[in-house]
Amino acid sequence: MISDADRIAAAQAYISALASHRADAVPFAPGCTRTEVGIKTGFSGNHLRRSLNRGLQYRVIESVSSPEFTVDGDIVRARFELSTKPSLAGRRVGARVDETFRIPADDPAGRAQIHQITASIRPFITR
Repeated sequence: MISDADRIAAAQAYISALASHRADAVPFAPGCTRTEVGIKTGFSGNHLRRSLNRGLQYRVIESVSSPEFTVDGDIVRARFELSTKPSLAGRRVGARVDETFRIPADDPAGRAQIHQITASIRPFITR
């Protein structure tokens, strides 16, 4: 069994990569997918890694807050906020993010791997 702490660490690696744009250490399962507001935005672990490293959709992210994690079975849920780099008249776009990660406690690989991510995002304007 893979501990909750190890599975939270896997989810944290992904969240940290949102702002650092360095996803080489994120433990994606090869077939990992990501869905955002009902639209599939990640098609494999390698695709997600490339997107986080170089994708313009992630390059605008400047920082993420410390997530609040909960674990229920194979699901690790993270709630956090992010802020973007662009600023207009001293205002930036931020977002409240609620992501669920399917990270099985009994993964056949014997380590914590992200198999699926589902994201809900609510943008807001901040100073």
